[in-house]
This record gives sequence, structure tokens and C-alpha cells, in this order.
Amino acid sequence: ANGETLAEVARGTAADIDRAVASARAAFNDGRWSRLAPAARKETLLRLAALIRDHIPELALLDSLDMGKLVREAATIDAPGSAHFFQWHAEAIDKLYDEIAPTGPGDLALIRRVPLGVIGAVVPWNFPLDMATWKLAPALATGNSVVLKPAEQSPLSALRLAELASEAGLPDGVLNVVTGYGEEAGEALGRHPDVDAIAFTGSTPVGKLFPRYAGESNMKQVWLETGGKSPNLIFPDADLDRAADMAAFGIFFNQGEVCSANSRLLVHESIADDIAARMVARAEAHQPGDPLAPATRKGPHVPPAHAATVKGFLQSG
Repeated sequence: ANGETLAEVARGTAADIDRAVASARAAFNDGRWSRLAPAARKETLLRLAALIRDHIPELALLDSLDMGKLVREAATIDAPGSAHFFQWHAEAIDKLYDEIAPTGPGDLALIRRVPLGVIGAVVPWNFPLDMATWKLAPALATGNSVVLKPAEQSPLSALRLAELASEAGLPDGVLNVVTGYGEEAGEALGRHPDVDAIAFTGSTPVGKLFPRYAGESNMKQVWLETGGKSPNLIFPDADLDRAADMAAFGIFFNQGEVCSANSRLLVHESIADDIAARMVARAEAHQPGDPLAPATRKGPHVPPAHAATVKGFLQSG
């Protein structure tokens, strides 16, 4: 929020990614997690979910200090949600079954669900703990090893999450966190020949790079979640106060730093002026403030370049 230095973290390089991938591959190959009994994996991830719940104030504060998220929302949405995600996937471990496909009498087709191997995960700064969890929980639940590269602007909760995972009993080498810049550590992870899949959430321009990295290396699977333009459509028969409330939530929640933020308003011309006035009133209630103050409804934008982009939109408007 004020630009002060919180901490110094390692600037991971391609060499660090190599070490992390080797660690993840060794852990996967020797079966310390990938061949562990499903019930044992389940219990470990349930312990991690419980530890996240025990540390909600700490994890919420880390994200709020790191990237300006309202601490109130981090403590009531992000951190509890992360615990829930790990619990949900842990509970699914012993409830998803293999299948026998329907075939003719002379054939037998079996469908098995097995871990893929080493998963690379690159996550953004808008929901640091949540996005790490969304990648880690399903990958770990199914027995994979993971190398996680958090955003350079918000690495602290990912590092703390790794400590909690170790405390929960996740074997060494199964989860590896490498902090660093996207163009250094992130690209190295995307190009690594011993990574079996990449999961990325972030900007569209960066997302376009990962299929290229895969194509120029080992054709690894690439799973992307990037930004978009999600419209609100408001018609004259709508509850206009409710529609304006939801439109404001859709664009102002988390400072508008949401992949699916509702960044377009398509309004019937007969109510355009009315909706505009309602939106102005709601925007005025979302002035930036101290993210640690309970009454604040909007925190700061994360990188200065992003704030400059928003100001540019205001100028063009």
C-alpha cells in the first residue's frame, strides 16, 4: 500500500528451476507421494487444510501486506477458501473411481486415473494464496509433484503455505516453491523438458507464451486461465439498484484485479442515464484506502504500471 519493503526473497533462475524439477521428479519416481495409499494422501491434505484454518489471520495479513488486498476479505474469503479447496480435493481422493468402458463382448477397455508426473504452476498476484491452492490441491491430491512459481509481486503466502504443507507431513520434494521473475524462473519452468504439464493463471500476453514454450521443448500439456472482458447486460425491467450493486461488485471487487471482472456494461438506452448515475455513486464509495482498515472498500493496485493503466482509462474516458 505504501511502497515500503516487506522482505527480500530469492531471485530464482533457470538453475534453481532445474534443481526444483529434479527434486520433484525424484520424489515422483520413488513413489513417496505418487504411490502412497490414497487414504494417507487424504489425511495429509486434510491436516494441511486444518493448518491453513489455524493460520487464517497470518495468511490473510501476508497477502494484504504483499499486494494490497483488503485484509477483511483475505481473512473471510481467500484464506478460508484455500482451506476448503484442500479439504474438498482431499475428500475426493478415495471417492473417484476408475472405469470400465462399454465395449463389445470381445474387448475390455479400462480407464485408470493416475498422476501425470511433475506439474509446473505459475500463479498471479491478484489472489496469491487462492491461486496457488487452486493449482496445488488437485495436483497433489492425485499424486503429482509440483513446482510452484508465485508472482514476483506476492510470493510470501506461497512460501508460508509450503512450510505448512511440510508441517502437515507432505514429503520433501513433492512441493517445491521457486520465487523469481516470470521472464526468468517462469519461462524456465515453461520450457523445462522434464515438466509434464504447466498450469498458468495470469495475463493474456504472458499466457500466449506458454504454448510456445511447450512447443519449443517437450510438448507438455498447457492449461491456461487468462483475462477476459465479461459484460453485464441490464434491461429496463431489471431491479436497477440490484443490477448496479452487482455491476459495481463485478468490477470493484479485489480492486478489479479479477480474471473475470465485469468490465463492460451493456445497458438499454432507456435506462442508460439512470444506471450511469447509480454507478457513479457506487464508484465514489470505492475510493482506495488502507487495506488494513476495516472500513476500507478498495485497496491499492499492485504494480505501479497497472495503476498507470487504470489512470489512462480514466483519461481516455
